[in-house]
Amino acid sequence: MLTLRFPDPLDPEAFLREFWQRKPLLMRAALDFSCDLTGDDLAGLACEEGVESRLILEKGGESPWEVRHGPFPESMFSTLPDSHWTLLVQDVDKFAPQVARLLDPFRFLPDWRLDDVMVSYAVDQGSVGPHVDDYDVFLFQAHGKRRWRIHQRPVAEDAYIPGLDVRILPEFQADEEWLLEPGDCLYLPPNVAHWGVAEGECITCSVGFRAPAMRDMFAHWCDELVESRAPLTRYRDIPLTPQDTPGEILPAVRTDLRRRFQEYLAQDDEAFRRWFGRYISETKANLYVEPQADAQEVEMFLKHLRERGVIHRNPMSRMAFSKGGAGRDSLFVNGHEYQLPCEHGGILAAITHYRALHFGYLQPWLDAPEAVDLLKALYRDGHLIWE
Repeated sequence: MLTLRFPDPLDPEAFLREFWQRKPLLMRAALDFSCDLTGDDLAGLACEEGVESRLILEKGGESPWEVRHGPFPESMFSTLPDSHWTLLVQDVDKFAPQVARLLDPFRFLPDWRLDDVMVSYAVDQGSVGPHVDDYDVFLFQAHGKRRWRIHQRPVAEDAYIPGLDVRILPEFQADEEWLLEPGDCLYLPPNVAHWGVAEGECITCSVGFRAPAMRDMFAHWCDELVESRAPLTRYRDIPLTPQDTPGEILPAVRTDLRRRFQEYLAQDDEAFRRWFGRYISETKANLYVEPQADAQEVEMFLKHLRERGVIHRNPMSRMAFSKGGAGRDSLFVNGHEYQLPCEHGGILAAITHYRALHFGYLQPWLDAPEAVDLLKALYRDGHLIWE
C-alpha cells in the first residue's frame, strides 16, 4: 500500500496537529507512485459523455483567459497552440483504477472528507491562473515539472476577473515558490492563493477534499426537518380576548409561535446521524451507478462470491458508515441508507475499508441472513461489481 512520506520529524498525527487546515507543507519525494496516464489518455476521457472536464487557455490581451467545458470533439486537440493551456479532468479515480490507488496514502483522514483525484495535463507554461480554493488539496507531481507560487494574504470574495466561470485573481504577488518534480507533493489548506505553471509538459494529480458550505448544509437539514417534523395543519390561535389595538402583534402570539418552532427544530441525535450520512455520501449526477438488471443473478450472488473469491466496490459508489443508537447501524452509499442490526455492524467497516472485498474478509458475517441481505442489496443496486 502506498505511504505518504512526511518531512522529518512529521508523521500523520503531527501533520494534522500542526498543518491541516492551518498552513502549507511541501513534501519532497513524498510518494513512490507512477501515474500511467498520458496526455492522450486524459484527452480521450475528456471526449466522453459523463466525464467532467475543462480546458483553460491563457491568451493574453484584453481577454487573457478562456475556459471551455467538455465533452470535447477529438479534433479540437489538434487545433490547440504549443503552449499556455491546461486540460483538467475530474474524478479520474472513478475511471482509472491505477489512479484510485493514489487515494490510499490519504486514508489517515476520514473517507467522507475525500472527494476525488483531479488530473491535469499541461503543455509548457500551461496554468489555470492564480486562484483560491475553498477546500484542502494535496498537489502531487506525477510527470514533468510545475512551479508553484503562493501567498497567504486574505483574498476578498469578489476579487476575481469578471465574466469567467473559474475564479482567477486579477493580481498576484507570491511570498513563496517551489519547483515540484515527479514524486513531490504540496499540501495547501483552504483559502491559500496559489498559481502553478508547467515548465515543459507535465501531469499533476490533485487529491481534493469535500468542504460543503455551512449554509448549504443548514438549508438541507432544515428541509429535512420540514419534511419529517413540521405539521401539515394550519395556524390556530391561542385563546383570544377582545383586543383594544387590533393592529398590534401581541407578545403572547410570538411566544407561542416560538415555542412551537422550537419543538419542530429540537435536535434528535439519531435523526441527525442518519441525515448527515445520507447528505455527505451524495455523489455527482454524472457518476451514475447502474443497478443489476438480472434478479436471478442477485439470488445466485453468494454462490458466485464463494466461487470467485472476491468482489469489488464500484468506484462510482461513495460509501461511509456510522454506528446507531437504536440497535441498528447504517451504511450510506450515494445518498441512500442501508441499515443493519448492530451485532452485525462489523461488516460495514470491512465493506468501506477495502476496494476489493475478498471472501475471507466477509466470511465472519456470511452466516447472518441480515448481512447477506445487505451484500445482495449492494450488488443489486450496482455498488458491488465483479470486475
